[in-house]
Amino acid sequence: MIPEFPAFKNKWHTAQDFKMNSLMETPELPAVFDGVKLAAVAAVLYIIVRCLNLKSPTAPPDLIYQDTPLSRFLLKSCSLLTKEYIPPLIWGKSGHIQTALYGKMGRVRSPHPYGLRKYLTMSDGATATFDLFEPVAENCIREDITMVICPGIANHSEKQYIRTFVDYSQKNGYRCAVLNHLGALPTIELTSPRMFTYGCTWEFGAMVNYIRKTYPQSKLVVVGFSLGGNIVCKYLGENQSNQEGVLCCVSVCQGYSALRAQETFMQWDQCRRFYNFLMADNLKKIILSHRHTLFAESPKKPHSLLESDLSRLHTATSLMQIDDSIMRKFHGYSTLKEYYEQESCLHYLQKIFVPLLLVNAADDPLVHDSLLSIPKALSEKRENVMFVLPLHGGHLGFFEGAVLFPEPLTWMDKLVVQYANAICQWEKNKSQCSDTEQSSGQE
Repeated sequence: MIPEFPAFKNKWHTAQDFKMNSLMETPELPAVFDGVKLAAVAAVLYIIVRCLNLKSPTAPPDLIYQDTPLSRFLLKSCSLLTKEYIPPLIWGKSGHIQTALYGKMGRVRSPHPYGLRKYLTMSDGATATFDLFEPVAENCIREDITMVICPGIANHSEKQYIRTFVDYSQKNGYRCAVLNHLGALPTIELTSPRMFTYGCTWEFGAMVNYIRKTYPQSKLVVVGFSLGGNIVCKYLGENQSNQEGVLCCVSVCQGYSALRAQETFMQWDQCRRFYNFLMADNLKKIILSHRHTLFAESPKKPHSLLESDLSRLHTATSLMQIDDSIMRKFHGYSTLKEYYEQESCLHYLQKIFVPLLLVNAADDPLVHDSLLSIPKALSEKRENVMFVLPLHGGHLGFFEGAVLFPEPLTWMDKLVVQYANAICQWEKNKSQCSDTEQSSGQE
């Protein structure tokens, strides 16, 4: 007969009862965890909505212009000026993502237009290069028109956004000449101790002169992207003769004043300081790839940089530091302030008399809002200027698309060509009216 152990049995029942009671007394614990999960999900969704700017509306771009016959004609002829710009639904309203996609991949399914590379020897021994692309169709007025194009900082004709724009322009009947910034092409060695700078117009001017001599009947459409916008506007304003034969000028996403921009580029607002670092790092790599040409072994070698400049370049973390230690010295500026003042197009904009289209994006993380007062004020005073400011687009992004995947062609590409077409038609109409008046007078 097996003996019973009542004391042990009672203790075992007591432990079981305690566990059951504990489970029954804490039924809300899973609910607490569910609440935390919901709060976390809500926080993540809020951050996504804020970062992707999903609540931002789509709208036609803001336009500032004088009421003139030309502006009224442009509004009728350029539908993109009055239609909504609709970026890709999920990420297209984020200026950072638009800018990052432009910077990382340029464009989607970018074409490869065929062009010929031209070499021009400058007076200081530098070798300027540009690529020439012939039209593959007739333009809207069936005349010889050449787009002279200046890319963004450290860019060239092989960049995807340039290839996409050139291909589209060719198909619309335009010859395209694309400047390769001095030192930007990795396959082209420098032949003098100088490379491109923020506002040097020498190479662009040499390219334009080549086009004028080679195609004397061709009219010109001048186009500049980012830093290229500064260069083309400065070029046109430097000398009135530079505007001869120019139908119009288009500047996209430039900052107008390097002196004003340098302060905003050091701010963390909109991550500009981070973008500044990335661009400085890229520029530093380009300079170092040409170090044997740019940095002199002997300080007696004219215009060359010294080893002390090279050491400052290695420690530079911003474009301003590189400009101060390297870039300004290519043209003999004594201070960074002098370099920025003289190289910016700000003081030349008032001297441009051909139709001028200035395009920026309100969410461009590189161009501070305060800089946009420059094109706004100019377009309010000058009849030949129109300022276009869409809500979205980032810096040279302007992607279009339905939900997630962008289209190969951007709103920017379409707008520039549409504006050029309208100006060409406007000039042809003026010419026809002038011819009619002359014939009437002779009768």
